[in-house]
Amino acid sequence: MGSLKKNIIYSSILTTANYIFPLLTYPYVSRVLGVANIGVCNFVDSLINYYVIFSMLGIATVGIREISQSKGCRAQLDKTFSRLFTINTITTSIVLAVLIGSIYLVPKLYENRELMWIGALKLVSTYLLIDWLYKGLEEFKYITDRTILVKCLYVASVFLFIKSPEDTKTYFFLLTMMITANAAVNLIHSRKYVTFRFCTDGLAPVFKAVGILGIYGILTSLYTTFNTVFLGFACGDVEVGYYATSHKIFKIILALFTAVTGVMMPRLSSLLGEGRHSEFRALLKKSFSLLMMVFIPIAAGICLFAPLVIRIIAGPEFEGAILPLRIISPLIVIIGIEQIIIIQGLMPLKKDKAILINSIAGAVTGISLNLLLVPKLGATGASIAWFASECVVLTSAAIFFRKAMKEIKP
Repeated sequence: MGSLKKNIIYSSILTTANYIFPLLTYPYVSRVLGVANIGVCNFVDSLINYYVIFSMLGIATVGIREISQSKGCRAQLDKTFSRLFTINTITTSIVLAVLIGSIYLVPKLYENRELMWIGALKLVSTYLLIDWLYKGLEEFKYITDRTILVKCLYVASVFLFIKSPEDTKTYFFLLTMMITANAAVNLIHSRKYVTFRFCTDGLAPVFKAVGILGIYGILTSLYTTFNTVFLGFACGDVEVGYYATSHKIFKIILALFTAVTGVMMPRLSSLLGEGRHSEFRALLKKSFSLLMMVFIPIAAGICLFAPLVIRIIAGPEFEGAILPLRIISPLIVIIGIEQIIIIQGLMPLKKDKAILINSIAGAVTGISLNLLLVPKLGATGASIAWFASECVVLTSAAIFFRKAMKEIKP
């Protein structure tokens, strides 16, 4: 296990790479493919992400938590990994069958069947990625080195193969191959740490935790990913292109803080398991301080200079993304606080039911506002719905977090 400072450094390097690479490729790709093609890629990708959520359930989150608490004993680590991977194999097989059937039963999906088949590859690759194993083991140097290498190959491939709007399918395939390549390397490298044996014993408690957090992920997607999918069905590919562009810029910025969250969660889980509650509280305070000092100015800057940001990143054809970007820019801070409260706080504390209630509140708000606003306002309506949903989730999570912290001994 590396030191926390080293893990944060590695994760920061990875996040910087995740920040730079899209800035290298997206301005080029958006201008070559155009709004509609960017829109259809994001529509299919968002739809596939729903299948991924059902396939993975809460494996990624529970995996980090359980692996971090089992890493001291190889036998226990093998058992924990095998149980998690067995469950994931079952869920992915079921979801893959449903995905294949839906391609032929839903007209809009059949219309984009070639992209959907590429999406099926993404589904399988995500299942095989097992990044939760390495995050639980705190192998952030390995994760960073591997990911940067694959991203470099991806960037080179984009400029080599994407030359015209007819290369839309190739672009989506290259995006998927990033996950496939990482998964292949991870599977080979995993033999150093674990031995997998398909098992059926002891699955019930793991399935319960995975299921609860899986429902959380599904409900969360109803006020995040649902916006893009509903836009695609209700308003068409162009509106999806506007919304997806503002969303991509937002995700690039938020990824800077998400890197810290990803490093903190396994360490916070370990501290709780060892009863080191004062250190747990101190780390949470550091996260809040970082968020306030760095990301409030960034959010304000994005809101103020949204027209310039859109022109630089996507081009003048994407002016319809300016207002959506301004609406969601405060979410950089709001979701940052949510990540601290939920991922760094409630998840290590195993307050899974509280997390589930938060997601239900957000899902109800998101679906209601999407149905009301998107048909009339398009990408702008989707942005308003997302903003309102996150505000509801933050309020609910803050109430549960305050109660949970009172239960911890000083």
